[in-house]
Amino acid sequence: MSDHLLIVDDDPGLRELLADYLSRNGFRVSGAADGRGLWAALEQAPVDLIVLDLMLPGDDGLVLCRNLRARSQIPIIMLTARGDDTDRIVGLEMGADDYLSKPFNPRELLARIKGVLRRSRNTPGEPGEPKRFHFAGWSLDVASRQLIAPDEVRVPLGTSEYRLLQVFLEHPQRVLNRDQLLDLTQGREAMPFDRSIDVQVSRLRRRLRDDPREAVIIKTVRSEGYLLAAHVSREF
Repeated sequence: MSDHLLIVDDDPGLRELLADYLSRNGFRVSGAADGRGLWAALEQAPVDLIVLDLMLPGDDGLVLCRNLRARSQIPIIMLTARGDDTDRIVGLEMGADDYLSKPFNPRELLARIKGVLRRSRNTPGEPGEPKRFHFAGWSLDVASRQLIAPDEVRVPLGTSEYRLLQVFLEHPQRVLNRDQLLDLTQGREAMPFDRSIDVQVSRLRRRLRDDPREAVIIKTVRSEGYLLAAHVSREF
């Protein structure tokens, strides 16, 4: 069965345009004009990805993104106003997996949707892939996408957090710059002044209880990028 997308935007013309375009490209598409419609749609049928506009009547996209992340790991692509870096950064901090500035080409949205879905399904089960990574007293359970803390507390991860941590664990003791991290996690190049990786690293550090002022797990290498400093072992 084709993937089910939910478009949440209060512009009926844009919803209709995207629904038509994405349907012609093999997706099932539902629409909602606001948060109330979003929750109603989620109760009616499983959704594989949500395209969520920032500016909505009632609860805005940031509030909805945060509430979604508290109860679900459904991938989210946030639609933001052109040039508003603050909205994009806050959206990523709330747990969005990617963002796209309005106005946009539907073909770019289609590419982003396919990329996020592909990364969200990059799960274990294939021969030779580890079931768990162990590092600095922590473990990453690949099947459940949960961090297991040294005190055995389980910490769920969003798609972008999981993929970023997975990239670090696959390249331990190696400095990765922003361009490399964006390419490995999102399949795209960094745009000028794109700080989305910095935001995601900050979120991941909080999950790992890694103080950014004296980080011991994910270290900042000035003018170069980031480094996972811990030894990594794999459980198959």
